[in-house]
Amino acid sequence: MRLIYRQHAVKRMFERGISTDDVAAALADGRVIQDYPTDTPYPSCLWLGYSHGRPVHIVFADNQDDGERIIITVYRPDPALWADDYATRKPS
Repeated sequence: MRLIYRQHAVKRMFERGISTDDVAAALADGRVIQDYPTDTPYPSCLWLGYSHGRPVHIVFADNQDDGERIIITVYRPDPALWADDYATRKPS
């Protein structure tokens, strides 16, 4: 699937020091931790992957018809908000 980066994702990646190589590594070895089935125009999800041993969260949507994975945003999960597995939100 071809990766398409939304402008928001590119801006946030630049601000957070996350490269396209980091995104590719995280997508290659990770899993969906939350689904957003009602998002439009395509259902999206929150993905947890790792790059250089560091966790990366990626929100993306798949456009199956065009073979595109649309990267919406990318960030490193905040340990204050996420459990040690980075897949479970801490209670607020």
